[in-house]
Amino acid sequence: MAIHARLAHVGIYANDKPKLEKFYTDVLGLVVTDSGPGRNGVELTFMSASPGNHHQFVLVTGRPDTAGFNPINQISFMVDSLSDLRTVHGRAIERGATDMRVVTHGNAWSCYFKDPEGNTIEAYLDTPYHVPQPHGVPFDLSKSDEEILRETEAHCRATPGFMMMEDYQKQMAARLAG
Repeated sequence: MAIHARLAHVGIYANDKPKLEKFYTDVLGLVVTDSGPGRNGVELTFMSASPGNHHQFVLVTGRPDTAGFNPINQISFMVDSLSDLRTVHGRAIERGATDMRVVTHGNAWSCYFKDPEGNTIEAYLDTPYHVPQPHGVPFDLSKSDEEILRETEAHCRATPGFMMMEDYQKQMAARLAG
C-alpha cells in the first residue's frame, strides 16, 4: 500500500519571536493557539488559521546566525479568494514587507514577499488551470477578478502542456494509484 504524506505544519527559528508573531497575525490572520517553553531552553509559539488544525505554523526561538544566507526557501499560505490575496498584499506592504512580487503560475495566483527576518512568504490560491512548471507571469491585483481570470486563462491556453486542473488531477490520481 502506498503512503501519501501531506504537509501538516512548518516550524521556523526566529530571532525576534514576538515581532514575527505580530507580523503573521496581522498579515495572514494566524492566531496563537499555544505558547511556552520547549526542550533545550527554546520558546515555542503555535499558530493556526484553521479550527481543525491546532497548529499550521510554529515559531521557535534561537535562530542561528546564518551569515547572510537564509536556509528557508519559502513558506506558503493558501487563501480563499483573490480578494483575500489583495488583503494580504496590502497588509504586507503596510507592515513593511519587502521584495513584493505578484505572479500567476498558471495553476495558482501568488503574492511573494519577505517577512521582517527575511523569510520568503507566499500567499496564494489555486486557479482552474494547469500548465507545466516552473511558470510565472506577473499580473495586476488591481484588476477585477473577472479580468484576472480571463487574462490567466488566455496565457495558460497559449502555454504548451495546458489542461484544465480537473484533467490534471485525474492524471495525477492515476499516477499515484499505480
